[in-house]
Amino acid sequence: MLVLVAPGQGAQTPGFLSPWLELPGVADRLGAWSDAIELDLVHFGTEGTAEEILDTSVAQPLLVAAGLISARALRESDESSGPVRIGAVAGHSVGELTAAAVAGVLSEEEALRVVRRRGLAMAEAAAKVRTGMAAVLGGDQDEVVAHLEKLGLTPANVNGAGQIVAAGTVEQLEALKADKPAGARVVAVKVAGAFHTEHMAPAVESLRQAVEELSPRPASIPLVSNRDGRLLTDGAEFIERLVAQVANPVRWDLCMETFAAQGATALIELCPAGTLAGIARRAMPEVARGTLKTPADLAAAHALAVEHGIEDGTAGQDGAVGQEGTTV
Repeated sequence: MLVLVAPGQGAQTPGFLSPWLELPGVADRLGAWSDAIELDLVHFGTEGTAEEILDTSVAQPLLVAAGLISARALRESDESSGPVRIGAVAGHSVGELTAAAVAGVLSEEEALRVVRRRGLAMAEAAAKVRTGMAAVLGGDQDEVVAHLEKLGLTPANVNGAGQIVAAGTVEQLEALKADKPAGARVVAVKVAGAFHTEHMAPAVESLRQAVEELSPRPASIPLVSNRDGRLLTDGAEFIERLVAQVANPVRWDLCMETFAAQGATALIELCPAGTLAGIARRAMPEVARGTLKTPADLAAAHALAVEHGIEDGTAGQDGAVGQEGTTV
């Protein structure tokens, strides 16, 4: 079974959208999306500095746009050999909006309008107190969580494979650097706030208002939720969950457990790829991996999709395999 995943904030790098603009129609599509959300995606994705694209209100729309562009390109690349099918799609944090659009719960433009509101609301919440995030790599998971809680930090992303991302105030993060959990190292994460913690509570209501205008459709590809790794096809429930997730921890470890339980044999990470495939390499070494960093990766990703795409079937809400599939 093939799984498609979309990365979260921190995966962006200066100029990462530049090579994708060489594909036919991409510049026009990004231009139209830019007009719709009043943010110049082309400029920030090609010329934006590291500091500019660290801004939450810029980074989040960029990431969703990049994921959707690469998903479209992968889907269009299957025309020569016929469509392939995927068994599940998931996104890490803001990547859940990319996943929602890929699965047909939202249109691409709807996902971008929502992520624009999300990014602005989270940036506003982050401005109230100086906060941030740091990855804790290694150590025993239970001991790491207890150590973080002792310092007043939240285990905001439990990513599996020995990686937990801590979030809290700058002072709490400094304390963590000085007092690391046993057997672990600490690495700063390129974000501008303590996401998925109580510090983001003010952003939840703003995002809830943004999605009230929508009519989510049933997912044509099963979605795996960050909350608990549950497999969903109810689009409205998935959207409700991703709204609340803004102020609650991401359980990517449980998402990967679901991938394994559903029989995943391959995973492809959408642009800007690398982070989730790296975690999967350590947590799910038996699963083949593909990364869409640039259009040069499309041929290899499509070959992987052809090899591992299921012929038919899509998992239902209870995790059982049904009779409907969806092409990449």
